[in-house]
Amino acid sequence: MSSLARPVAADPAQLVLNTIRHPVVMIGPDNVITYANAEAEDFFRSSAAILTKSKLARFVPFGSPLLTLVEQVRERRSPFNEYRVDISSPRIGVEKVVDLYVAPVSELPGSVVVMFQERSMADKIDRQMTHRGAARSVSGLAAMLAHEIKNPLSGIRGAAQLLETVVGDEDRALTRLITDETDRIVSLVDRMEVFSDERPINRTPVNIHVVLDHVKAIARNGFASRIKIVEEYDPSLPPVFANRDQLVQVFLNLVKNAAEAIGPDQNGEIRLSTAFRPGIRLAVPGTQDRVSLPLEFCVHDSGPGVAEDLLPILFDPFVTTKPNGSGLGLALVAKIVGEHGGVIECDSSARGTTFRILMPAWKGEVEGDDNSGEAVR
Repeated sequence: MSSLARPVAADPAQLVLNTIRHPVVMIGPDNVITYANAEAEDFFRSSAAILTKSKLARFVPFGSPLLTLVEQVRERRSPFNEYRVDISSPRIGVEKVVDLYVAPVSELPGSVVVMFQERSMADKIDRQMTHRGAARSVSGLAAMLAHEIKNPLSGIRGAAQLLETVVGDEDRALTRLITDETDRIVSLVDRMEVFSDERPINRTPVNIHVVLDHVKAIARNGFASRIKIVEEYDPSLPPVFANRDQLVQVFLNLVKNAAEAIGPDQNGEIRLSTAFRPGIRLAVPGTQDRVSLPLEFCVHDSGPGVAEDLLPILFDPFVTTKPNGSGLGLALVAKIVGEHGGVIECDSSARGTTFRILMPAWKGEVEGDDNSGEAVR
């Protein structure tokens, strides 16, 4: 909410509008803003007193589709929606892409109400649904491969081992090649079988900082021994409701990717950060419940960034920029985060890449069991 002082609203309708986490404004017949809720003040970077004395055109680009849409709703007296509208301007900021919901006010002829939904959160939800769908596709593929490929491969490997005992030295290299390649294929199928594991997740309250410290210790003693790792932790963060081992797997994968992105750069840096971000809620598929995702965990690297054309498909299976990569690591990360009811996204530029995970917090009482000392500090 804006830091600007506001009087306490006595009108219940205004209280409701100020509670909505989307900017809402009412436009009069002369296109002057006649009402703005609290979120609109933040969105337009102006107080309600300034907004309600200004025309809408002052805050949006010249010729914006929003102005046309308002006129269309006013003339037809029926609501309209428009999606992915760019209303970026120096006044309200760049990369302001929104969905617009515009409706007439029947009690006030000529007036319309506009609600803005920023695409950033909508895109997070869309991408997460796509990641989960891709993971389900790999689950089916993994189950099929385990049965249709691994069994024949074991026969091929056994035959190659038998041949190795009877062929001459000049042919023994070929039998070993057969054995090594079958082992490589079996290893790939084993990795894919993780996607077909549909067993319920055993979750407990986990201190994310314990997990990150464990991952950092592994990285510093191995693949990231020459890279600076910086911590930016919120010490007051509540526990995350998750499976500790799977969280270790997620962040170990992300930190390893970060180290590989930095490469031999002597000034490279990996930054691990945690923060509390209230206000983000997602619907649970198949139920009427909505889950709050206030915990934000980030892994940032100072590498050259991810190619723009890869960002939309980065969490899809078999997408990789590594010469010998399988493209299953980030797909598995997205699967684990999704199964925990969370969201993962990637922001990348020439200055580096940030993987951001939003997850639910533990809401219950922490019981005194053997793991509670490690899970909660």
